[in-house]
Amino acid sequence: MEMENIECVSSTDGIEDEEIQLSHNHQFSSAKPHNILLPGLAPTSVHELLECPVCTNSMYPPIHQCHNGHTLCSTCKTRVHNRCPTCRQELGDIRCLALEKVAESLELPCKYFSLGCPEIFPYYSKLKHEALCNFRPYNCPYAGSECSVTGDIPYLVSHLRDDHKVDMHTGCTFNHRYVKSNPREVENATWMLTVFHCFGQYFCLHFEAFQLGMAPVYMAFLRFMGDESEARNYSYSLEVGGNGRKLIWEGTPRSVRDSHRKVRDSHDGLIIQRNMALFFSGGDRKELKLRVTGRIWKEQQNPEGGVCIPNLCS
Repeated sequence: MEMENIECVSSTDGIEDEEIQLSHNHQFSSAKPHNILLPGLAPTSVHELLECPVCTNSMYPPIHQCHNGHTLCSTCKTRVHNRCPTCRQELGDIRCLALEKVAESLELPCKYFSLGCPEIFPYYSKLKHEALCNFRPYNCPYAGSECSVTGDIPYLVSHLRDDHKVDMHTGCTFNHRYVKSNPREVENATWMLTVFHCFGQYFCLHFEAFQLGMAPVYMAFLRFMGDESEARNYSYSLEVGGNGRKLIWEGTPRSVRDSHRKVRDSHDGLIIQRNMALFFSGGDRKELKLRVTGRIWKEQQNPEGGVCIPNLCS
């Protein structure tokens, strides 16, 4: 999508326009004592025994071995065409039960130990935890490219500002105007996101155009830069209108743990059909001029009635 102009305002009181650019546990239980291996204290030989020589990942049952005793994981066994990568002998279907028993006796810290996770798990439960660990790094939420950067939230905020040149705003209300000179040509495109800082948290506002079936649509939605459990503490609204009509969306921001595409494809946001968008734009309908306003608020628990009440920014 060619570059278009977009006017963006983020304010808590008065609203002033500002120009910005638009771009397109198998829990293993055992009565046997477990050996706990902490980072820096684990015997190198044990780690080497449990490391697949092909993919270098930890091996989990079934662990295979050749006639000479060389081991590898079940995933890599198919990749090496049943030939031992060490001695080139045929692998066959020999299980290394002794090594599986060694793994069974171990307890290991989460791989995100250095990022703050204090948990220790039996060897066979470790992978399941790590896939959902709250301390695991976040993926870059920028949707305009396949960015492979990962990190914690402060790092990603700096990355978005410095590397992707994303606009940063402070406040929990916003007023954006999206302009496109030829709205009849709607292709799948992601437009530059905007990051808002309020309530000590960061939120990503997305606005884009894509084909929903055969119908061209525009969509706006908010993502929370944190985990889903924290995202549930916040709500947001989006409003678009013109010619005496308006559409309003209210919802809970999705966590950036959910990819941009997953949120978009679930239609969890404000969706505007092209004909409606042109109606809101007014004039001769030859140019898209959408003004999207919104706000973010924090849900607070009422200690007396047990009811959530909104906490609006001042």
